[in-house]
Amino acid sequence: MQDKTQKRNILQRILGICATNMPLDEGCWTFENGKIVVDLNRVPELAGASGAIRLEEKDLTERVLVFQGEDGQYYAFQNSCPHIKRRLDPLPGKNQVQCCSLGQSTFDYAGKLVSGSAQGDVQTYAVSVESNRLLITL
Repeated sequence: MQDKTQKRNILQRILGICATNMPLDEGCWTFENGKIVVDLNRVPELAGASGAIRLEEKDLTERVLVFQGEDGQYYAFQNSCPHIKRRLDPLPGKNQVQCCSLGQSTFDYAGKLVSGSAQGDVQTYAVSVESNRLLITL
């Protein structure tokens, strides 16, 4: 069985251009006291399986990938592959995320390395849902 990969052309992989975008509504999330709060009512990108956003700036010390898994659960990863620090994207139809670089390092939902050039796992964060708000503890 062949591993599934994110459809990216060679130039996108060389440049490290990921498929996951910033949220359309910049005000849908906040960061304070080590916690990210995402208002799920304002983020249609997270509505279905493999729906994802990347969170950057707003005083975050690192990039964060937030997505709904194939299992319907929400996940948050440090959005930086341990290989060469490129961003990650969820793999539709798989319980995995993949680096957008040529190495295509792939990780399961627990952040464990499955395949690729990375030499280690990727950091994951605790996620909970309360009153239609996603709470991510960094």
